[in-house]
Amino acid sequence: MTEGNFVDYIKIYASSGKGGRGSAHLHREKFVAKGGPDGGDGGRGGHVIIKGDKNLWTLFHLKFKRHFKAEHGGDGGSSRSTGSDGADVVIPVPLGTIIRDADTDKILFEVTDDEEEIVLLEGGKGGKGNWHFKSSTNQTPRYAQPGIDGQEAWYRIELKILADVGLVGFPNAGKSTLLSVITAAKPKIADYAFTTLKPNLGIVEYRNHQSFVVADIPGIIEGASEGKGLGHYFLRHIERNSALLFMIPADTMDVKKDYEILLNELRKHNPELLDKKRLLAITKCDLLDDELQEEMKNEVPEGVDVVFISSVAHVGLMELKDQLWKMLN
Repeated sequence: MTEGNFVDYIKIYASSGKGGRGSAHLHREKFVAKGGPDGGDGGRGGHVIIKGDKNLWTLFHLKFKRHFKAEHGGDGGSSRSTGSDGADVVIPVPLGTIIRDADTDKILFEVTDDEEEIVLLEGGKGGKGNWHFKSSTNQTPRYAQPGIDGQEAWYRIELKILADVGLVGFPNAGKSTLLSVITAAKPKIADYAFTTLKPNLGIVEYRNHQSFVVADIPGIIEGASEGKGLGHYFLRHIERNSALLFMIPADTMDVKKDYEILLNELRKHNPELLDKKRLLAITKCDLLDDELQEEMKNEVPEGVDVVFISSVAHVGLMELKDQLWKMLN
């Protein structure tokens, strides 16, 4: 999937169908002088429904269609025939999608299960036909109810990626390179900051045909939680990851300081992120000889397991997979 095709935010307008009108028909038949009221009810207006689809990974399919209108209900007919219900509009979304009210920014619901259907807007009820209003004092009512209007509103649809492991690190920490080596994903890789502008997903094949999903997100910089860099565009994707893999390159000046900056940005964005299981990978360890690697082991932060890897030299990758699998299970 190319970066241009990855869409994780969209704004849509939705309107449900209006209910059909009830009929005020009076029965007319040969040899039946006063048949009485027999107007049928109007049909229900169409709903607007959000449906989870495990085969979708992005909101790209909604990029060029922003308006969704359900059909109006059919009007009632004679012989108490009910009008047809308006056709529903079903909007498929990836798992991990959040629906917000565009005006209040309030989260309305989240879609996390495949085939899960949630009614976003209910269609208007159909009006009752005149036969409902027949009484001993009014044998031939000549009125019926109009259908109830549908609803309409603007909504924001946001995607939070559902992945097992999220890669957390500064720009150029080697996240995309690692993803390209341990999965079949082909993220853009270059020697400049913010090469990755959109999240990339890859499936890691593990022992005995088992697998887990890794998400590579744009690099964090200090102040990301306030929106610096690409802050607000990607931090929400970390919220759904089961475990976090912090990645700091071996040529950094201070491992502990970098690790604390990354932790602090996550803490500012959402303190609950610190409750997730964490693993620290020192990348580009092919730059270190055995002596420097031993020295760096004494400089790593306490309270987190550390693994030394090199994606280019394929060093420590199996150990990394073992550690991640252990964390996930």
